[in-house]
Amino acid sequence: MDDAGIRDKVKDLDLTVPPPGFLENPFPFYDALLAHAPVLRQPDGSVLLSRHADLDRIYRDTTLYSSDKKAAFGPKFGVGSPLFEHHTTSLVFNDPPLHTRVRKIMTSALTPRAIARMEPGLISTVDHLLDAMAGRETVDLIEEFASTIPIQIIGNLLDVPMEERGPLRDWSLVILGALEPKLTDDQLARGQAAVTEFKTYLEDLVARRRARPGDPETDVLTRLIRGEGADQKLSEIELLQNCIFILNAGHETTSNLIGNGLALLNDFPEERRKLLEDRDLLPLAVEEILRFRSPNQFGNRETTAEIELDGLRLPAGTNLHLCIGAANRDPAVFDDPARFDITRKPNRHLAFAGGPHVCVGLTLARLEGRIALGRLLDRCPDYRLREGRVPGGRIRFHGYATLPAQMAP
Repeated sequence: MDDAGIRDKVKDLDLTVPPPGFLENPFPFYDALLAHAPVLRQPDGSVLLSRHADLDRIYRDTTLYSSDKKAAFGPKFGVGSPLFEHHTTSLVFNDPPLHTRVRKIMTSALTPRAIARMEPGLISTVDHLLDAMAGRETVDLIEEFASTIPIQIIGNLLDVPMEERGPLRDWSLVILGALEPKLTDDQLARGQAAVTEFKTYLEDLVARRRARPGDPETDVLTRLIRGEGADQKLSEIELLQNCIFILNAGHETTSNLIGNGLALLNDFPEERRKLLEDRDLLPLAVEEILRFRSPNQFGNRETTAEIELDGLRLPAGTNLHLCIGAANRDPAVFDDPARFDITRKPNRHLAFAGGPHVCVGLTLARLEGRIALGRLLDRCPDYRLREGRVPGGRIRFHGYATLPAQMAP
């Protein structure tokens, strides 16, 4: 579709029925949204927002914009269903006081000192995966590398026994997949079943941990069980559902960060050359990957009072789709935003959202990205992608399902 066709199509863009090509490459559509429809009403009455300034302001304003999604998720999942219980109890879709209590506990477990202690284990995990891929004619950089790293790191955080980690990724994928704007009956059923199975597993794990607590300095599950004093303890449901949230959030965003980064460094060989010649650019490269191909493309908020945006009056209770992927290419903020530039500085992207809900695990995600990309380039500087890469096929989360590669010339 040419630029004019995309421009015309975007004015009628419906996230529940995305136009051809949107799932594979949404970025031309984002450019058109920014230029022609930065505030776009959806057929269901919700509103799609794409400007960086709008998103940045909304993320910081917890008075006019709520993260609570009970009103939206009731019709979507069924009030009282497993998916409803999970997504209305987890940190990301809550306002204070629950958000404050859970975030305080998680933040206390993810201090710079605690994350520094994780680095040797992270390096060991990455090196082990690279050993298994070394010299092979074809590997899948998602299945065998990008998606495995965060599962192991979050598994370590919660001290999940190694032999019990097998189902974690599949549970995560279908639970987060249920956040897509439109679901099939099968997707909904699989999501409900995954929450139930994950919760059942965690009930047993929590019982074992209560009987034999771990070190709260390194074991986040023990810390969550104990809380931060008598007034900061989580209920059993809050505990279980936020353990699921930690795994889901830590897995999806980091897996996509690593996979997207490997694809971009393959597709932009000049940027890869810069990074190979100057490893001090690695932190900047991670930030540019986060901006250019954000792992999480959409957030949501709900208005708590009537507001006006670009002359559009929105009543209280309006659901807002915050298009992070578009905001991170807003020419009002980024010079030449369609250019992948690992030296870009400053880089005020919103890949981790912002305000009080800024991603609690952002420091750990950045560390995982730097170590995974850096050590792969150390070992396999000439890796190249083969034909057959498969996009993730989702609107909210942007990454690859499969990324075939050859690790040596």
